[in-house]
Amino acid sequence: MLRRAVLGGAASLLAPLAAFAQMSSRDRVAAALPRLRELARQAVDRKLVPGLSIAIVHRDDVVLLDACGVRQAGSPEPVTVDTVFQLASVSKPLASTVVAALVSDGKVAWDSRIRDIDPGFALHDELATAAVTVRDLFAHRSGLPGNIGNDIEELGYTQGEILQRLRLARPAYPFRSGYAYSNFGLTEGAVAAARFSGGSWADVAEQRLYGPLGMSSTSSRHRDFVGRADRAALHVPVDGAWAAFTRRNADAQSPAGGASSSARDLAQWLRLLLASGNHDGRQLIAKAALEQAHFPAIVRSIDPRTGTPSFYGLGWNVDYREHGVEWSHAGAFSAGARTYVRLIPGEQLGIVVLSNAFPTGVPEGIAATFLDLAFAGGPTRDWVAYWTEIYETGFKASMKGALAYATQPAPVAPALPISAYVGDFRNDYVGDARVVESGGSLFLLLGPAGKRFPLVHFNRDLFVYLPFVETPGWRVGVNFLIGPDGRASEVTIEDLNEDGLGRLARVDPR
Repeated sequence: MLRRAVLGGAASLLAPLAAFAQMSSRDRVAAALPRLRELARQAVDRKLVPGLSIAIVHRDDVVLLDACGVRQAGSPEPVTVDTVFQLASVSKPLASTVVAALVSDGKVAWDSRIRDIDPGFALHDELATAAVTVRDLFAHRSGLPGNIGNDIEELGYTQGEILQRLRLARPAYPFRSGYAYSNFGLTEGAVAAARFSGGSWADVAEQRLYGPLGMSSTSSRHRDFVGRADRAALHVPVDGAWAAFTRRNADAQSPAGGASSSARDLAQWLRLLLASGNHDGRQLIAKAALEQAHFPAIVRSIDPRTGTPSFYGLGWNVDYREHGVEWSHAGAFSAGARTYVRLIPGEQLGIVVLSNAFPTGVPEGIAATFLDLAFAGGPTRDWVAYWTEIYETGFKASMKGALAYATQPAPVAPALPISAYVGDFRNDYVGDARVVESGGSLFLLLGPAGKRFPLVHFNRDLFVYLPFVETPGWRVGVNFLIGPDGRASEVTIEDLNEDGLGRLARVDPR
């Protein structure tokens, strides 16, 4: 009797799940939508993000367009499904789709050698320079170190100037034998592929993707984003509250991080992807050209617990999970943006979540919860908390370098006279740097426009400055090497030295 009672109780618990499993996929998705809307509103009400905009496509239908929260903290203007967000690295799969369209046109191939379409480009290694293709750069397997170019982008160099300097970076691994996520590597692949179309990258993206899909609020130019009346501000946490005072112009890496769009527009992109390049009865992109982006091109990571590999295609994460192959990509500006796209092509299902805050795991959490709701009838865990903890932990770890300069040592070794540090310094990657004195203080001038940063003494010949980077309050060391003549013969700028390219030698004044 006890056994029958236990089994009977289990059966009663399983009955709703069994009934849910028997529902059609369309009904299961429809049943998940109200709960997803509520989850999004809870995230905003709990101040996990200021605002959200979401699009879901199933079987070529836009089954959800939803938005909640505000465009800017402290202002009443609401986020709508037409609010334009900066996409950060969700720009990469968009760029991949644009290049697939060019491949479909026969203007370029995924395996076109960069040397043949952009002869001026080079990597550090000559053999890699001769062989590297559009596919290699979109798969992040060229050997370029991941951060190369990101650092000097902040100094105001143009896209062309940064791409020319990539040749100075020693490879992080042998050509095609490893993975390193490179914004400017992918940017070169996209820009090179677009060369034969005779326009800028932003023009080509508009002509071959945004325009044909009717994505009228989408652009790969920062000025277009700034010109939108209905746009989301960027937000970072300050004293436990979201603050909107940061800006991010990513034009230099436009294909990798410079796009902006709305949930309504991106729903049309999801339809195109899930329909293998077809949109409203027209084959806009050849299936064969588009599907190349979704094949694994390199192993990007291996789960240490299970040994399961994750892959990168061409501008897409590619994973094999319980519902089949999945394509996804996240986007983040530490200046205040988080975005996410995830598709399950076997189920003809896709979701994109846009938010205006960093750090937060809300976009991934909402997407994961939606899939649980659609396939299991309920969440298998608190995915929003899970992903938010991951991003907050990663952000805190990235700030450890800045914390090294939060407190001066005791006692502090005094600096030499200011004249010991004043001078002109240079290398081919960073370019010209000047250290000048004004009003009894030192200033560091960097970049083509000579951006001016106060230098604050930390200990003996070590100073710190606050660079103009995405993360406010980031303290960076500036270390002078004093020569036999009592003057600085060299300066090392730590945030520009991740790949050993931040050491600048003193040069004679011109």
